Amino acid sequence: MGVTNNSKRIGVLMYGPSSEKRISLKSGHAVCASLKGSGGKIVPIIIKTDKVKDNIRLIKSKRIDCAFIALHGHFGEDGGIQKILEKLGIPYTGSGVKASSLAMNKIASRKIFKESGLFVPHWKVINKSSLKRTFLNGFNFPVVIKPATGGSSIGLSIIDKEKDLLKAIDLAFKFDKNIIIEEFIVGRELTVGILGEKALPVIEIKPKRKFFDFKAKYKKGLTDYIVPAKLNKNIADRVKKSALVAHKSLGCFGCSRVDIILNKRNIPYILEINTIPGLTSTSLLPKAARCVGIDFTQLCNKLINLSYEKRKK
Repeated sequence: MGVTNNSKRIGVLMYGPSSEKRISLKSGHAVCASLKGSGGKIVPIIIKTDKVKDNIRLIKSKRIDCAFIALHGHFGEDGGIQKILEKLGIPYTGSGVKASSLAMNKIASRKIFKESGLFVPHWKVINKSSLKRTFLNGFNFPVVIKPATGGSSIGLSIIDKEKDLLKAIDLAFKFDKNIIIEEFIVGRELTVGILGEKALPVIEIKPKRKFFDFKAKYKKGLTDYIVPAKLNKNIADRVKKSALVAHKSLGCFGCSRVDIILNKRNIPYILEINTIPGLTSTSLLPKAARCVGIDFTQLCNKLINLSYEKRKK
């Protein structure tokens, strides 16, 4: 799983223009530290804008042979940086332009999940021009309110009472012009990492807060992770199969992380796909990889090798 060529310059792209820039920095620095000594020259690249010409100029100046994308959210996971790297002919980790764009858009991805025979929560899209009280028709509290794009649970609220609804809507609209209201599914929160088109062991997430929000995700001690999740084999296999179908249905490549709720009848409901999962000390893809004997350095090298394989296809 070593770097393909010890003479290669590997650019680690981090920070970015999204609301997830601080988490991106953590991921990027972790990747850089991990890859040092693995062969090749590691080049940290701080992305500050989503302007195409500025990034082309920046990336060209670094003379990299391969890009390790550690950008989360807008421009990193929506196909923006991928378009630039393809224009420059530089191999890069993770999914391509179309799959990245689809996965980032919860509206588009959920339609595809349903068409692929997967279970998704009952949901509805609302925007400011169509915002009426009737959008609650068909929903019972609690409900989930969240932006239609983005990650790290930024802008997401789970509310139990109508009096909290407008505050949650205002919060979600700060991050997207379209927001989603969806049913809250009671069940076990699971996630499945995909690496090299294979599902890794299921992880169960047990937050000590009300739900797996930004603080629970990134502050140590606020969430317990059961790796692998305590599920009987048939249920675990069903969960992993659903995750892999979701990954493939969008055309994802290399790696992803599929977030799932397993309801009381053991039916897996797909919530979303993260095409660039976090790579911090509390991140879930590295936890799942370690469970099958792949340490963090091996994981990063594997993703680099897969980026070259993608170019051959």
